[in-house]
Amino acid sequence: MNDAITLRALALIEGTDDPDGLRKIAANARRQGNEVVARAAKLRLYSVLPSEEPGTLEYDVWQSIFALEGTLSEERDKTIRLSRTRQKISRDLEQQTVEDLVLGKQSEGFDLLVERDMGELTFEALALRHPDRFEAAILDAAKSRLSAAGLDEQGKK
Repeated sequence: MNDAITLRALALIEGTDDPDGLRKIAANARRQGNEVVARAAKLRLYSVLPSEEPGTLEYDVWQSIFALEGTLSEERDKTIRLSRTRQKISRDLEQQTVEDLVLGKQSEGFDLLVERDMGELTFEALALRHPDRFEAAILDAAKSRLSAAGLDEQGKK
């Protein structure tokens, strides 16, 4: 694809809230070898899937879950669900789940998101985006883990 087509596709993606349409755009872009458009469509998809209010911790948690599940499902060519994380959220809600994962041993989900250049979707980065929801110990642990992975506080390299 040339730059003009890519720019038009990116503009289309930005204005699309239809999950099926975004999935089709991503699949077509991958088939045509345009990873920039495919990635943009997938990231947009993960941002429209959560039913929670955008800007909330709960929204960010579900965006992260959808991103990791979608990426792993695509890579492994089968449906992957983060069953244990979903069960924990059902029991303890999103905030407690984030706290426990940030304070616990570094999770496989953290590593997988960082490896796929989606560090901004780690629970550590989410906690730092919502500092009013977490105690200082959790925020410090999140900063430390991101830093050790070579990421800034937003989860970027």
